[in-house]
Amino acid sequence: MNIALIVTIALVMGVVFVNGWTDAPNAIATAVSTRVLRPNVAIWMAVVMNFLGALVMTFFNAKVAETISNIVSFDGAGNASQVALSAALFAIVTWAVAAWWFGIPTSESHALVAGLTGAAMALGGLNAVNVDEWWKVIIGLIVSTILGFGGGYLITKLIIWIFQGVNRIFANKIFTGGQAFGAAAMAFLHGAQDGQKFMGVFMLTLFYNGLVEKSGNGFAIPIWVMVLCSVTMGIGTSVGGMRIIKSVGMDMVKLQKYQGFSADVAAAITLLLSSIFGIPVSTTHTKTTAIMGAGAAKRLSSVDLTVVKNMVLAWVLTFPGCGIIAFLMAKLFMAIF
Repeated sequence: MNIALIVTIALVMGVVFVNGWTDAPNAIATAVSTRVLRPNVAIWMAVVMNFLGALVMTFFNAKVAETISNIVSFDGAGNASQVALSAALFAIVTWAVAAWWFGIPTSESHALVAGLTGAAMALGGLNAVNVDEWWKVIIGLIVSTILGFGGGYLITKLIIWIFQGVNRIFANKIFTGGQAFGAAAMAFLHGAQDGQKFMGVFMLTLFYNGLVEKSGNGFAIPIWVMVLCSVTMGIGTSVGGMRIIKSVGMDMVKLQKYQGFSADVAAAITLLLSSIFGIPVSTTHTKTTAIMGAGAAKRLSSVDLTVVKNMVLAWVLTFPGCGIIAFLMAKLFMAIF
């Protein structure tokens, strides 16, 4: 193993770790904010479910990993491919840590796509971008917004109608258990979506070092890669993420248990459908829009639009911001190495 390969693999693991650290808390934010689960219990539940989601879903359906592995091309002379890919990963880690520091739940998925695209363009220009696969990212952005917000809104309205004559204490008991289940499902599907994305990047690293071959349009992901990425994401989640939990679950909108349940169910359904069809979506974006929909179903004024505006700004800046950083880092790395 050469030094470039070791560094690239270390950076891939760093990105997976940071994803578990900064992105996974979104899955459990509502359960913590409504006091269904204590923070420590929720985080450890997320550790286990993230691990299982990344492992189990990839074993049965690896379409998301296939999409990510084909979204750009790092074909270059000599070790340029490894260097450019390393620059992309370095930019992603830098962007994610900066977002965590300021408590902004930016999308790791958007940062991943932006970083890979920027670095690949530094190597091969616009020809390095696979437009057909890139469109799936745009489709995912639209789908996650519509299904997330719409699902959160409609499920909340439906629950209000069904339970309007039910004793409040009894209803709260139902939604306490329901939200705990919803949080577990969200954590599982976070692992399924984001775990696969980084497995796709890991396979790209092995491919550009001549250690694996493509099988059709994608890779046959070995079980050891599934386990390694799943465990690393779980360890990252165990570090915790109360900054992100506070921003998503507490500051943006004050939720009751039935609203938290609605948001979790809507987001989980969106992530499941996207994973099945190989569409890479942002778990952060999906969960946040579902929370906004659940809050707006009761009254629009319950949503703190200032927090929403800051989140939207962060999402809008992620593609150009992380992409430019990756482009410049790739140019710098290739000049040095």
